[in-house]
Amino acid sequence: MVGASATATQRLKKDYQKLLKEPVPLMQAHPLHSNILEWHYVIFGAPATPFEGGVYHGKLLFPADFPFKPPSIFMITPNGRFQTNTRLCLSISDFHPDTWNPAWTVGTIITGLMSFMNEAAPTLGSLNTSDAEKRLLAKKSKAFNLQDKIFCDLFSELTDEYKKELSKQSVQEEERLREEEEQINRNRTPSSGLSSLVSNLIVIAGVVVLAFAVRWVVQNAQEQDPYYQS
Repeated sequence: MVGASATATQRLKKDYQKLLKEPVPLMQAHPLHSNILEWHYVIFGAPATPFEGGVYHGKLLFPADFPFKPPSIFMITPNGRFQTNTRLCLSISDFHPDTWNPAWTVGTIITGLMSFMNEAAPTLGSLNTSDAEKRLLAKKSKAFNLQDKIFCDLFSELTDEYKKELSKQSVQEEERLREEEEQINRNRTPSSGLSSLVSNLIVIAGVVVLAFAVRWVVQNAQEQDPYYQS
């Protein structure tokens, strides 16, 4: 991997200091300790949206000559709006260098991502899911993030908070989440019963055809066998 240019390093350090001094609402972001070109962010689901209560972890991969070229943007936490671990096609990402503005900071980029997340416009890397599925994924997001080593390392305060919160989660709450997931799966595949019936009919038809084929082979063998012709 090509190392960061002096300009990129200086700019990203400046962006980081600004984020620490002037935090942007509903988000956090930190660069890797070993690579200033790879940043990890957390977006907190906006109130009055299906993402409310969710915590969404993702990453930004900056080019060596940032800020003259835009970063790649990825979402890691399942969210129902964007595919996970997939480069997202947004006007603020490397899919559209023609619309990139070198004045945009890390905070600007993630704010733009939050705006796209709360919209429904389709793009490469987007998903079309129900609000119910988004709400369920929001409830499961904290537990998912705690399985990610980088998340736990860079966002240690959130990690401690969520571990305490989830340790108090009752068995009844866990069961309710499973029931919600089952209901969503049933709603997503309303024709599953019909599909099962069709599958069974196909199997039965195959058995019938096989039976006729076997019968034909036997009859043909009998006609050619002198024993049966005598």
